[in-house]
Amino acid sequence: MPETEMIGFSAGMVEIYKTVSHVAETDVTVVVEGETGTGKDLVARMIHRLSRRAAQPFVPVDCGSIAPSLLESELFGAMRGAYTGADRDRVGVFEAANRGTVFLDEIGDIELNFQLALLRFLENHEIRPVGASRSKQVDVRVIAATNKDLQRMVESGKFREDLWHRLNVVRIVMPPVRERRGDVPLLARFFLNKFNTRYSRDVKLTDSGIKALQDYTWPGNVRQLQHVIERLTVLAERIDAPTVHQALTVMESREKPVETLADAEEDQIRRVLAATGGNKSKAAQILGIERKTLYRKLERMKL
Repeated sequence: MPETEMIGFSAGMVEIYKTVSHVAETDVTVVVEGETGTGKDLVARMIHRLSRRAAQPFVPVDCGSIAPSLLESELFGAMRGAYTGADRDRVGVFEAANRGTVFLDEIGDIELNFQLALLRFLENHEIRPVGASRSKQVDVRVIAATNKDLQRMVESGKFREDLWHRLNVVRIVMPPVRERRGDVPLLARFFLNKFNTRYSRDVKLTDSGIKALQDYTWPGNVRQLQHVIERLTVLAERIDAPTVHQALTVMESREKPVETLADAEEDQIRRVLAATGGNKSKAAQILGIERKTLYRKLERMKL
């Protein structure tokens, strides 16, 4: 099994491993569903790494972050002069990933008027860059993911039924952490070891800390758990129930402004900045605050 952060031996995860091992050997289209933070991208990467395409590109595309007007040229490419500002030919994602895998994340955010173009590509694997007169063949495997219920979107007319059936050859549903609490200790220890190494720390995880982590519902799933462990690795001497509860309280109230900096908070900020080598964006993430909030605090601290 290749290196991965897909951790867990709950019944649901074991079934996912089995499905991944079967589909990886083929070029079948896969759609991965699940809540935000459940690790849908890790499934896609594992399928690619176990496939015959492993030595070729794996290209992720966040469909939700690309303006609808730009998605066609992003995926299919564009010819010089095809639109204002197109001063050179642009190679699209599908062509750049030829013989590899394209991971279309948040595919439920693609607008209806572009879904037909994607369907046609999945059926014939031909691309026509914007402004081109001819199509060209590419050899690309597509794995899609979404945190939305595509079947309900089909029923409400927000997603093409034919595209749904074309994507839904194999469907993998990632379980939320609240349905696989037995995996929380494994995940926590994995992340703790990772961050102890990264930040040259030796933080220990106690039994009470494990219980506190297992008792939480984790609305942000594995991603939220990872951020909490990273924060505690930097700030705590050990991870026990009180430190877990404190970290979760801070994260749940991170949008509330803090007007006064206590000595303890200043010390935390200094320690996190030191651990991240002065990387303010990473420090803000670990502290559970927005970057602009960290900047305001640093100004008050005269740092």
